[in-house]
Amino acid sequence: MADRAGEGGRVIVLCVGNPQRGDDAAGRGVAEALGASLGEVEIIEEEGEATRLLARLEGADAAYIVDASVSGASVGDIRRFDVSAGQLPPAGFAASTHGFGLAEALELARSLCLMPQRCVVYAIEGGTFDIGAPLSPAVAAAVGIVADRLRVEILGK
Repeated sequence: MADRAGEGGRVIVLCVGNPQRGDDAAGRGVAEALGASLGEVEIIEEEGEATRLLARLEGADAAYIVDASVSGASVGDIRRFDVSAGQLPPAGFAASTHGFGLAEALELARSLCLMPQRCVVYAIEGGTFDIGAPLSPAVAAAVGIVADRLRVEILGK
């Protein structure tokens, strides 16, 4: 399976979040929105524990990661980071509800040579992370937009 960028091999979409903590479930929402629309691309859901994220990245040639962020941007804002070329800004991901933030997990993957050749993070700015809260309307709208962008970026359509 090859993605649009021309890489062959194992391509994953890693959707991170806690489905019980409001906007933290954004990544999980993207997984649901994608369904089976990416064919053989693996769609993986994780709560965000660092060692599990590292294990999921291992052996991937291309990884697309979706997670909620808290950076001070407007709720529902979408940002895209190519972390195969540089670091993920820790502000916005260090305050993760997962404890060890995504930025630190990715840098650990880089130092352990587990970083896929292509690694892209889609961040959806969250606002509510209360236990039992639903996705906010702005984040719910962003979930569909990110799913569409992933289809285009990975499949070219």
